[in-house]
Amino acid sequence: MGFRYVLLLVGSLLSLRATAQLPTAPLTPDSTVSAPAPVVRPATPPLRLLTRPATLRVAVPLSLIGVAWLSSQDNVLRRAKIELQEETREAFPTFDTRLDDYTRRVPVAAAYALQLAGVKGERGIVPFTLIYLLAHQMNMGLTSNLKKICREQRPDIPTDFSSFPSSHTSEAFMTATLLHEQYGKVSPWISVGGYAVATATGTMRVLHNRHWVTDVVAGAGIGFLSAEAVWRVYPALTRLLPTKVAQKLLLVPTYAPGGAMGVALAIRH
Repeated sequence: MGFRYVLLLVGSLLSLRATAQLPTAPLTPDSTVSAPAPVVRPATPPLRLLTRPATLRVAVPLSLIGVAWLSSQDNVLRRAKIELQEETREAFPTFDTRLDDYTRRVPVAAAYALQLAGVKGERGIVPFTLIYLLAHQMNMGLTSNLKKICREQRPDIPTDFSSFPSSHTSEAFMTATLLHEQYGKVSPWISVGGYAVATATGTMRVLHNRHWVTDVVAGAGIGFLSAEAVWRVYPALTRLLPTKVAQKLLLVPTYAPGGAMGVALAIRH
């Protein structure tokens, strides 16, 4: 049977402006008849397909999350996702990989690699790290709580009610969005690469039969919103700190038994 995928691309639309004015008849010195007053047609108001792009950056992911959640009810969306999952298993019956456990972190690893290579990003390594940590906590908090609230069965394990939303996908799109914000102005291909890896992560979760396609769509929206929220709010948060305190903040790497690594925020005296 055929295998179908839907690739959702969110892009900004350009505003179109149109102004129309009738030409006026030229006046000649010999004219004995007074020229009529020029008829000026008022400028056509601009046609704005997106009056508030920032609002749509929030509305579109939220809409996708809402539609994905509706698929957990007994309706046409649920029947469609079950049918798609059956077609996927028929097309890729032996698909088995753990690569998605690593690809979800590839975009943020790429951001640090570019920083070490000397490529200047939108923000310094310390602010970027703080943003990543805050976005990670927000993303995981939203994802884990939605899992507890929705209690959606996994397609491969009916007794496991932690399918919605996909945490792998949410983390992948969270890191891809941070990579885009940090280096998207340097080269658009960096953003394309990050989102391609995130999309591949979600696709592998479906192929591996660990998630419904709606879980992946919701995870993508949550990851995107988590990263965008922290990225936009972070400058305002830093301005709330007194200058002397901000200058004393220090990011310290930490190591835990078993090889775990992390960072801690310290205040220098």
